[in-house]
Amino acid sequence: MLAELLARAREERVFSAAAWSVGTADGVLSRGVLGTRWWDGPPAGETNRWDLASVTKPVVAIVVAALAERGTLSLDDPLPRHLPSYADTDKAPITVRQLLTHTSGLPGGTPLWRTHGTPESLLEAIRTTPLPVAPGSRVEYSSQGFILLGLIASAAAGRPLDDLVAEYVTTPAGLRDTGFGPVRDAVATEDCGWRGHVVTGQVHDENAVVLGGICGHAGLFAPLADVERLGRVLAGGAAPLLKPATHAEMTANHTTGLRRGLGWQGLDVPGSPVGVALEPDSYGHTGYTGTSLWVEPGRRRYYVLLTNRVHPSRTSNAITEVRRRFHDAAVRLRASSSSGPHSRG
Repeated sequence: MLAELLARAREERVFSAAAWSVGTADGVLSRGVLGTRWWDGPPAGETNRWDLASVTKPVVAIVVAALAERGTLSLDDPLPRHLPSYADTDKAPITVRQLLTHTSGLPGGTPLWRTHGTPESLLEAIRTTPLPVAPGSRVEYSSQGFILLGLIASAAAGRPLDDLVAEYVTTPAGLRDTGFGPVRDAVATEDCGWRGHVVTGQVHDENAVVLGGICGHAGLFAPLADVERLGRVLAGGAAPLLKPATHAEMTANHTTGLRRGLGWQGLDVPGSPVGVALEPDSYGHTGYTGTSLWVEPGRRRYYVLLTNRVHPSRTSNAITEVRRRFHDAAVRLRASSSSGPHSRG
């Protein structure tokens, strides 16, 4: 059922490749890989890695939560406690918690890379550009906030962000092939005019490119098996990543209106990118490149969908309906409907 749905979307050129896994903490119900790494390219397979885009955000949020468990930082720390250069700015009152819930007042999708071509210049623009709204006043999805969270985690722990992701997420969860790029054997993303070539194995997000590819809002690459494994860990309660109370706090709703946890998105009805068939307490995250990871804690079930919907161009929004149809169909899977190890089309 899921293979046919995604194969049809490929025929409609929504993406050149897709991988999926649906299951529970105890096992897989359906999984597969289909398509080609790029149009007219080699078949996509199990070992190929996908640009997770903003699915990086909840992974970095887990790092922040793990540091909070250990007393390295507090979720209620103000920004200058870890980034002193923000002390005399309008961002000084912003807390770690507000960054995690997208209530910091920092703006949303701002293409800073177009006018700030170095890490120093881009980060200075975040520091000095006036906030459009006061911290805590509304939910506005902000990659800038997660760029700062990556810097806060690194400053608080005194170590690079990629080391922290390895220690607190990928190693304990057994994600052996997940990490920041550049990577080999990746599925292609956009034919990028700015870079002058089809992007393969380098982070798609341009702000992340300027920042060197290791940052809090985007940059992770992973094969299907690793995202699947993370889904199973989360569906089982997040051990050994976090204590049960910490995981519960992360995945609970902390906002009014749009539902946001600590680094996670809740199920907004209407308006959820995964439709409305999942349980009301479900949580997850999507990525601009066409990726997503979603979890239903009550059913101990996870949903992984990985595509390269920005290949060769980001202009189509067809993935929106494909995502919803995928999750509508995946919710109806029963334990007896498990597919084989993988399928390819």
